[in-house]
Amino acid sequence: MRFPAHAAAPAGTLSRPPAHGPGWAGTEPGEAAPAPHPARRLVITADDFGASIAVNRAVERAHREGVLTATSLMVAGEAATDAIATARKLPMLGVGLHLVLVDGRPTLPPDRVPDLVDGDGRFRANMVRAGVDFFFRPAVRRQLAEEIEAQFIAFGATGLKLDHVNAHKHFHLHPTIAGLIVEIGGRFGLRAVRAPVEPPEPLAEVEPASPGRLADRVAAPWARTLQARFASAGLIVPDQVFGLRWSGHMHVGRLAGLIEHLPPGLTEIYLHPATEAGFAGHAPGYDYEAELAALVDERTRAALRLSGARLGSFTDFEEERVAA
Repeated sequence: MRFPAHAAAPAGTLSRPPAHGPGWAGTEPGEAAPAPHPARRLVITADDFGASIAVNRAVERAHREGVLTATSLMVAGEAATDAIATARKLPMLGVGLHLVLVDGRPTLPPDRVPDLVDGDGRFRANMVRAGVDFFFRPAVRRQLAEEIEAQFIAFGATGLKLDHVNAHKHFHLHPTIAGLIVEIGGRFGLRAVRAPVEPPEPLAEVEPASPGRLADRVAAPWARTLQARFASAGLIVPDQVFGLRWSGHMHVGRLAGLIEHLPPGLTEIYLHPATEAGFAGHAPGYDYEAELAALVDERTRAALRLSGARLGSFTDFEEERVAA
């Protein structure tokens, strides 16, 4: 991350005291925490907040009972209203904007963004075709900018503090979308953005035989370019992000293993927890319930205690930067 380390919170705890009492992030009452590792900071995020009630209940449980510190809100999700009400009860949960530009419905009426949607009023499913249009067709770029702005406006209307921004299916790897996030987000208090740079070495430490995916190798140079672009705009950007290779399959062994092998710097680990699968818009094959179980498992807490990492939201670490 692009700012220096300074006064550390106790290892395995939030950098601000959690609202839900001692032991929330792994340290038991009266238990001495190990010395913190000043170079390791960790944000654990749940994506797709607002997609369904099952996702919302999982986010709430994982934050109250587990190690979840942040979540990314789909402002036009089927259960967005419930998600917003839930977030208001969880003041220590960092809530960001999960921009949806594929596999969902726009915030604007479909007739305002006709080139972004199909005949059913949903975003076009072909990301390659959409990406070409974003780049080469000015009229489509104008609609894209209007929809991105509308999602920022909708988030602002919730009254929640904007913790971070990322995009569904990491569509912000597209340079046009990335540029619009920086341009528009600056008017809405944007401070932190995910760049999905996933180094392979910690993954190999956890599962030496786990094969890499071709799609991840193709995306890696774009992710590093995105990371540099966001950092040059003065935004907080994780030094590394985990969740790509094991998306939908971040079981407790993988989550605890990654925490045990955290590299220096700011790390984000993102998951997709839900109390049950099968909700509208779910990803086939994702093990939502196992990801929720990983977030509340004692083995994850133990790994956090032993890692010496400081756990928080992007807002927590932004406040450190301001105070430094």
